[in-house]
Amino acid sequence: MPITLTYRDEFAVLTIDRQEALNALSFSLISDIARCFDEVEKSSARCLLVTGAGSKAFCAGADIAELTGRDLEAQKRGAELGQQVFARLDQLPMPSVAILNGYAFGGGLELALACTFRIAMPNAKVGLPEIKLGLIPGYGGTQRLPRVVGEARAMELILTGRTVAAEEAMRIGLVNRIVEGDAIEAGVAFAREFSANGMVALRLARGAVQRALQSPLSEGLKVEADLSTLAYQTKDANEGMAAFLEKRKPQFKDC
Repeated sequence: MPITLTYRDEFAVLTIDRQEALNALSFSLISDIARCFDEVEKSSARCLLVTGAGSKAFCAGADIAELTGRDLEAQKRGAELGQQVFARLDQLPMPSVAILNGYAFGGGLELALACTFRIAMPNAKVGLPEIKLGLIPGYGGTQRLPRVVGEARAMELILTGRTVAAEEAMRIGLVNRIVEGDAIEAGVAFAREFSANGMVALRLARGAVQRALQSPLSEGLKVEADLSTLAYQTKDANEGMAAFLEKRKPQFKDC
């Protein structure tokens, strides 16, 4: 199967397994990813890990052969499909982590950019090379990359299409961390740094930060006040504050 969804302890693991094509994204594969997101959303997973099979590629981008010879309407539908599916990552109740193990180009990097976090193996190489084909990113890259690395760097990377190695990716804030060893183990270790926190607070915090990038400061502060007030109404907040005062570890119930 080109897409597998497994569970590792409290984590869901989505693996793109199309190694003969460096895990490139076909339209059918994107639809399979959407179905996996549906399953994960209904699960009790505390984080979704996304990676590519093998050590060469996370995902080398779109299947170029599939993109040729299509009419205008088909091209538009393809871009909208990729955007809609990747946008689902924001709607999942749990955070997501892209584990970049090798090439993450074009649509592969756009998938990673849609995740909450990105960690990279030392051999990771990322970029949006569409400009070299006379194209531009179409699955969200022109919108998400500036939000992650800033307008100036995003403009450079998109207009040159150049490849960025792991060290530079971390330096410019494109990835959160460089990790070594087994990719899934590294992803699990990273996710455990936040997965023990209450899911309600995690979801509210994610929403507040996302709104910060979409709204003027004055509006964002109103959203923060509203979501902070909601957080105080949860049982997890009562437990967290009580545990602090009693000098013990909180036992969150996600409610």
